[in-house]
Amino acid sequence: MSEEAREEQDGQEAPGSGIPLVFGRVLKRLRVQAGLERAELGRRTGYSAATITSYEVGRRIPNAKFIRQADEVLGAGGILVDFIEDMERAQYPAFFRDAARLEKEAAGWHVYDALVINGLLQTEEYARAVFTMRRPPLDEETIEQRVIARLARQEIFERRPAPVISFVMEEALLHKGLGGRAVMRGQLEQILLIGQRRNVEIQVMPNDCEEHAALSGTFTLINTAKGRRIGYGDAHKGSRLYTDDQTVREMEDRYGILRAQALTPRKSLAFVEKLLGET
Repeated sequence: MSEEAREEQDGQEAPGSGIPLVFGRVLKRLRVQAGLERAELGRRTGYSAATITSYEVGRRIPNAKFIRQADEVLGAGGILVDFIEDMERAQYPAFFRDAARLEKEAAGWHVYDALVINGLLQTEEYARAVFTMRRPPLDEETIEQRVIARLARQEIFERRPAPVISFVMEEALLHKGLGGRAVMRGQLEQILLIGQRRNVEIQVMPNDCEEHAALSGTFTLINTAKGRRIGYGDAHKGSRLYTDDQTVREMEDRYGILRAQALTPRKSLAFVEKLLGET
């Protein structure tokens, strides 16, 4: 089961509850104490009054940039800034929060995908198309929030020191055409762009490959800066982290065989470039 499929089955922190609601109440109190209308706070931070309302009722999760701006405008003295880490966690579905925390600190991140292109490689348009296809449907605010959260994860490519990142993806993902021709063209361009980074390797598992080491499903391998080796596997209606040596070693062996069976990184990018020319 892919990360998108799990996100369809396991919701985020419910709008209007938990940390987002607590933050919203604090934001409203500070705004009222400062004598500002929602429209004025929005003007000073670059957001609409409707967006400020969504933040205050906990229906939408603000990004770190807004939180810092609001803290300064309202003279909160860091009260709002203290929410940033918790709010970042609240952006993600519950099942992914532990993995998201590890992702931000990982020294190595290695992924096999079979249903959709990995979230770390997705363009904004592709991600929006994926979330829009969710059934039962997500409301527009939730779709936008999840797109923002997904794109924020791609900061991993800018981190220093740079983590070692690799992807093995099924060729079929490059042919699916999710979102339409223009969206897929942009997605192929994105793969080529990210694949040129020195710390990133992208490999395609061709459709005509006669041997396949991961027919049991997708998974992720994580190496932490402290030397821990962790596996992230999929299960029905959820997922889990694996830390026991035997399970992680089995996943590492599987991934190593997958990489040997797939096209090399150079041939994979050439393959993607060829598809782009045909799209």
